[in-house]
Order: sequence, then structure tokens, then C-alpha cells
Amino acid sequence: MGKQTFRITFFVKKSRTGKNGLAPILARITINGAAREISINCFAYPAKWDQAKERAKGKDRLSNEINTYLDDFRSKVIEALNDLHKEGLEGNTNEVMERLKGERSTAKMFLSEFADYCQKRQKEADTKFITQLTANKYHRLLRYMQEYTTEEYQKDDILLTAVNHAYLVGLNVFMQTRHNCNNNGAVNLLCCLKNFILYCERNEWIEKNPFQHFKMKMEQNTAKAHLTKTELEWMIAKRMPNERLERVRDVFAFCCLTGLAYADVEKLRAEHIGRDEHGNMWVHKPREKTGVMSRIPLLLHPVAILKKYENDAELKCSGKLLPVPKNQNMNGYLKEIADICNIDKNLTTHCARHTFACLAIEYGMPIDIIAKVLGHNNVNMTRHYAKFSEDAIYKAMFKLGTTIGQTPSVSQNPEALRKAQ
Repeated sequence: MGKQTFRITFFVKKSRTGKNGLAPILARITINGAAREISINCFAYPAKWDQAKERAKGKDRLSNEINTYLDDFRSKVIEALNDLHKEGLEGNTNEVMERLKGERSTAKMFLSEFADYCQKRQKEADTKFITQLTANKYHRLLRYMQEYTTEEYQKDDILLTAVNHAYLVGLNVFMQTRHNCNNNGAVNLLCCLKNFILYCERNEWIEKNPFQHFKMKMEQNTAKAHLTKTELEWMIAKRMPNERLERVRDVFAFCCLTGLAYADVEKLRAEHIGRDEHGNMWVHKPREKTGVMSRIPLLLHPVAILKKYENDAELKCSGKLLPVPKNQNMNGYLKEIADICNIDKNLTTHCARHTFACLAIEYGMPIDIIAKVLGHNNVNMTRHYAKFSEDAIYKAMFKLGTTIGQTPSVSQNPEALRKAQ
């Protein structure tokens, strides 16, 4: 433990002078630059207080009692600080204040309180206030923090007030190195910890937020893979070598043409399918991740896929509409399908959602309509999914060129413009 600076200052709070003319005396305890104030249940007349000496002036009985009380209180603070050091604790202002208030047995322990907070989040998941995936993140973070605290501090738990900037930096490095979290994954987990710290602040368990100077920056997402219209049509038409890959191809194509995420298509049930007044089939399903309702009209091929599996005995037993394998398995099978179809892209279940958004943009669907289909509340998230293909950019540029006065001989059609270039 490095050298510790300590100071205790007494002053009269004149603004709180009572009708009897007495004002409370407060003590400001400063340890390593961090200060906290505490009322010491002692009162003095402001006119008889010498701030330079931090003592009551005069030799009357009240002044002598006040000065004796101040000396005793200073001794208690020093004793509390020494006891904390003997116990191997840091001896910061919060710990000293708790010791002075007689709260030694009720001092908040970091991991213990976070574990209770995890249970609170789990109850919210049980009542559908948050998703189970969100609750799982808190439990995962707790496991990482327990490992890190044991390894770095050689303790099963630490005081809540001991969590500082250095702890956050160390935990961030630990998650990225020991558990192979990428930057965005680690930041996502630290956001859960930040929520807990704010919860502690609201409950007045801590005074200083350790995240105050901790920078959490999400890295810019690289462009996500998505299929072109030609690639998707080729995959749909391609004959698969076995039933396993055929079923995975059908699920993937269904997602590409509906925009459903893996978690949503995996839980797709009959109650999510309905017809409008014109007889068209729709999917009305709240997203598993956010609870936002997705409203999706079904095209001919998705309808055909549903009919293909409507009499599947295994699916009837489970209540599911499509043969969706586990996410990890499906991603592995999609790599096989990409090789079979000669598609040089890293296909994943999430790639289907990007494919839908990009094709919808290319065919002129308004961004706010795409947001409704994808179940987004914010169209900025939709823009992250929807990318313009080179063909769509070319058509837009060609339209701009004809609008601002390209010569008729060159701008009559796209082919002529290409040759001119």
C-alpha cells in the first residue's frame, strides 16, 4: 500500500443556525484527495468559533466541552483508519465513514451486491420486462468478475467502495485476453456493470462513480456479409446433397425473405401466422430481443416453405413451424452450403437478416417500412442493416445524370452510359 495522505477539518455550518443561535459543527475527512463531510452531533455559536484554529473561542464551559469533543472525534477517526489498515483494507473515506457510523458488519460487498442485482434482473426477465438474453449477460459478467477478483486481489470479494478506475481497466483486459471477448463484447458487458454502479449511486451506497473517466468506445462495425438477389436465387434452386442441408437452406431462405432473426424464427409458432382481409398471410410476432412487434407479409416462397413442413411429425410435436437447428450447428451447416453453391462469403444466421434489408432497399422499400418489418424502433439501426448494392448506386447515379442534362445520345439507357464511360 502506497503512502496515504490524511486530513480532518472542522467547520461551523452557519447556514443551518437554529433559533437558539447554535450551528452544527461538521468534520471534513480527506484521504488521498477524496473528501467526505459528516455531522458530528456537536454545536457551537458561530460568533465564538475560530476557523483558523478550528476550535471554539473562549474559556467558558461550553467552549471547553466543544474542544474536548473535537479532540475525541479526531482520535476516533485515526483509530478507525488504523484498524482498517490492520485488516488489510484500503482505508478510504467511505470505509472510515462506515466504521465511524458503526456499519462495519453492514458494509456493502461488491460481488455480493452484484449477485443480488443479477437476481433482480432475472426476475425482470421472468416477467418479460427484459429478455432472458439480457439477464444472461449479467450472470456471465458476474462469473468473469469473480474470476478476476480472485486472481487479481486474492480475495473472494471486495468492498463496493473499493471498485475504482483501475478495477475497470483490469477487468476489461481480463475479459478480452482470458475469455477472448472482442472490444465490443467487453464493452457490452461493462455496460451491465455501469448500470449496476448507477443503481448503487441511486441507493447512495457510493459517492464516486468509477466510470466517470472510463472510456467505453464501440469499434465501428465492418460491413456485414449479405447475399445478392442472384446468389439467393441460386441457393434456393440448388439441389442439396442431403436432407440436413436442405432443411437448413430452407430456414435460411425463409429468414432472407422475411427478415426474421434466428431467435425469432426458432420460436415461430402457428399463433404468429395470420391472414388479412384479402387472404394474404402475415407474420405478427414480437421480437425475442426487444419485444417490438414485427409485421411481415409472407411472399410466395416463404409460404411454400411453411407448407413443406406443415406435416412434419417432429415439428408438430414441438409446436414449431420450421426445422431450426441450434445456432452454432446452423452456422456450421451454412458454411457447407456456401461451398456447395460457390458463394465466397461467410454465411451466418444473421447474414439472412442483412440480406433481407439490402434487397428491400434495392427494390425501393422505404426505410421506415423496413424498420417495421425488422422490428426496429429506431431507423438508425435499420440503416446499419440496409446497404446499397453497386447496381442500386449505379441506377441512382444514372437517374441523377439524366436529370441534370446528360446528352440524349449517351443517357438514353444504362448500357449506353456504360459504353460512354
